[in-house]
Amino acid sequence: MLSRIAESLFWIGRYVERADDTARILDAHLQLLLEDPWVEEDLACRSLLAVMGAAEPPQSDLVTRRTVMDLLAYDVSAPSAIAGALASARENARRAREIVSTELWECLNQTWNQLMVQRDTLAPHDFFAWIRERAAIVSGLVDSGTSRDLTWQFLVLGRSIERADMTARLIATRALSGVSGPTWTTLLRSCGAHESFLRTYRGSASDALAAEFLLLDRNFPRSVFYALQRAERCLEELSPAEVRKGASEDDARRILGRARSSLEFRPLGDLLAGLPDEMEHVQRACSAASDAVRGRYFPSPASTAWVGETL
Repeated sequence: MLSRIAESLFWIGRYVERADDTARILDAHLQLLLEDPWVEEDLACRSLLAVMGAAEPPQSDLVTRRTVMDLLAYDVSAPSAIAGALASARENARRAREIVSTELWECLNQTWNQLMVQRDTLAPHDFFAWIRERAAIVSGLVDSGTSRDLTWQFLVLGRSIERADMTARLIATRALSGVSGPTWTTLLRSCGAHESFLRTYRGSASDALAAEFLLLDRNFPRSVFYALQRAERCLEELSPAEVRKGASEDDARRILGRARSSLEFRPLGDLLAGLPDEMEHVQRACSAASDAVRGRYFPSPASTAWVGETL
């Protein structure tokens, strides 16, 4: 497979997942602002922008939910925003048109064509629901209509790295906001994890168990542990043991494996005590792994539109 095609597939997975997860995080954030009139909106919005890696507005400006929506949802020119991520996913699908299925291309193209109308006519909650629905369709098309070859591996690798990063950001919003932030139940619902959580713990519910589920559950696809492990497996399939040339070939696997092990083999109490730092560590690991994947599989002297992640 050409490296430019592999790179486009990798970023399709990342950008679609970024749009999906950003919609989930913003939905939880706006729901909190609506439910709790005592929350200081400017401080809460600044905290969210910091967690999402967006540029902080000047201190003299009042940051409101509208500011957050403009920066993280509606900005077509910013790949970190929902609209920008979907535009980038569609552009990468166009570049890899000879590889991606017709159904996947049509889904991404139709999503882009409808995006501006949906943005201008739907309320934020309905807009986020529409984004989640379109991302679910893309994910279903990838999983049901793609052979488990290099195409699928690069798509899922990008999706898994982005999912681990964004779930860590979602958890960080709760950790940094303290008692004024969204509840763990709200976070579980935003991830579609509430029912799975209740089944796993047989109706028992506590903040510690909810945090453990989103961090460490081995069966739930949106947990940080599961996403990191899935990314490791994709890298293992992309670089089988018999053709590896040296340790440098496995930089991305090593980075992700260390991040996964740091979560897996530490007492839950220690993780919860330093949750913001732990989630920042996961985000940095995902950024470093993404850079390692780019250096290993997409070497090119030409500059590209996407460069390393910002935290």
